[in-house]
Amino acid sequence: MSDWIGTIFSAWTVVVAVLFVVIVLWAWSSRRKQDFDEAARLPLEADDDSSAR
Repeated sequence: MSDWIGTIFSAWTVVVAVLFVVIVLWAWSSRRKQDFDEAARLPLEADDDSSAR
């Protein structure tokens, strides 16, 4: 039984590591650059609601 637990933990570690690499590659993809640049500028843009305060 303990052999199965070790195998499951090892497989889970590999799955999480691969998922991490996929997320990093997705975030650093050149196709996402424009979306992230627009999101980075959002706090700097003036809102009609916030200027009334």
